[in-house]
Amino acid sequence: MAAPAVLGLLLLTLTSAVGYKTYNVLDFKAVGDGQADDTNAFVQAWAAACADTIRPVLLVPPGKTFLIGETQLSGPCNSSVDFQLQGNVVAPNWQWTKKDKTNLLTFTNVNRLTLHGSGEIDGRGQLWWDLFKNKTLAFAHCNDLYVKGITIKNSADKHMTFFACVGVNINWIKITAPGDSPNTDGMYFSSCQNVTVSGSRIGTGDDCIAIGPGCSNINISSVQCGPGHGFSIGSLGKDGATQTVENISVSDSSVTDGLTGARIKTWQGGSGYVRGVVFEGMRVRSVQTPIMIDQFYCTSNNCQNHTTAVAISDVHYANIYGTATDVNPIKILCSESVPCQGIHLEKVKLSMAEGTTPLTSVCINVKDGQVNQVDPDVQCVAG
Repeated sequence: MAAPAVLGLLLLTLTSAVGYKTYNVLDFKAVGDGQADDTNAFVQAWAAACADTIRPVLLVPPGKTFLIGETQLSGPCNSSVDFQLQGNVVAPNWQWTKKDKTNLLTFTNVNRLTLHGSGEIDGRGQLWWDLFKNKTLAFAHCNDLYVKGITIKNSADKHMTFFACVGVNINWIKITAPGDSPNTDGMYFSSCQNVTVSGSRIGTGDDCIAIGPGCSNINISSVQCGPGHGFSIGSLGKDGATQTVENISVSDSSVTDGLTGARIKTWQGGSGYVRGVVFEGMRVRSVQTPIMIDQFYCTSNNCQNHTTAVAISDVHYANIYGTATDVNPIKILCSESVPCQGIHLEKVKLSMAEGTTPLTSVCINVKDGQVNQVDPDVQCVAG
């Protein structure tokens, strides 16, 4: 065999060994003009990439806008998939097949997935906010997941949802929606463990990051939130449910123009627990209630009183500074029958965003707590 042929064969063998074959959605007849429906091209490109055995790349190329409808990309795949979102994706401006509980783009049962790039997903939520609730980007049963760099805006409901995912790393994400858009949480986690969120910017009409039932070991750091409802745990215990959350940390982050800053919310009548929570190193600016624990959470005017509640314990607030827009910037409202235990506040300094109105805290039913250098003082927590 001639030397060039041998060299070519060697290079082909090495390339096959290394892998990294790229599946460009354009090669599957995507148009990318923002008007033609490219859903089928995404599905076909995913099927090919998912079947590849050597670390395939699925490319949404830059410089184009791809319109897709409700799209589910499922595993398990034969190898880890590198999904490169370099172009933009938009939701349709026609009515979706389902009016509720669906997503624009869903990844399910895909392990070791990487989703990254400089591209943007536009949920066009402003078309649907008064009609129905659909999410934009969802992950279900995806373990060892890595999401980096992408932008998501104007979801019809929650922007990013994660269900039953273990080992999630998210950083440098940008999420935006108007401050008055309904229920447009930035990220929502449910039944997830071992999650890290860092270096991101989120401004929406609801929680910047919401942690739902079944979550544990979630670490959030260096996240700029605002506008929005801050960092929330819950709501938990609705309709008598038994639900748990534990080992949650939010650090070195900020909330600007928010309804709340660091919040835990549970319904009366539920059971379970929230424990091992730390909010530290937070800066707040023009936030109505920077610190809130609410065991009486209710979204209507006719919620019934119950003696059972989700137990809340071992919660730490430390090094939280800034301004509030309500005269009661700290509200710790705990159940008489299931009081909060181990609530610790240290080095908290809050003042009125405008004017010099003196601030006071509202606090009931706390046991075994501690307060150190907190202004305004929290009377019901033992000092």
